[in-house]
Amino acid sequence: MDYTFYFPKDKVPEQTRKEVADFLYEHLDQFGDKHEYITKCINFALDDQEKFGGFVLVSRDGDRITGAVVVNKTGMGGYIPDNILVYIAVHKDYRGQGLGRKLMEKTFEKAKGDIKLHVEPENPARHLYEKLGFTSKYLEMRRTQ
Repeated sequence: MDYTFYFPKDKVPEQTRKEVADFLYEHLDQFGDKHEYITKCINFALDDQEKFGGFVLVSRDGDRITGAVVVNKTGMGGYIPDNILVYIAVHKDYRGQGLGRKLMEKTFEKAKGDIKLHVEPENPARHLYEKLGFTSKYLEMRRTQ
């Protein structure tokens, strides 16, 4: 398995960004977002013109994407975690083999500061996050228009 980090300074081509967005859209299953939102998140993480940025981590088996993580920096360390792990997905054919844990560990190595994430209560990945030290400190509330 090969792991590649992409940062804003890397000038990641649009085709690579689209490939990662397509992968996440397909493999986030019922826990995903609209394709346009995933693309917007990736662009925020990789755009060197944005104020905070972030990074994208991709695992591959040959040419096939097997997993992906998108982290956005918040710029609000201290009162809000420094990083938000917005998306993580593992290809359905590679689930249950420890790849999610490996992606998380590699993410921890690169992210500077605290990390927060949102997880649906019924998402089976919740148990992995808890094993890795994530705790539920707040009840999240949103008002959408």
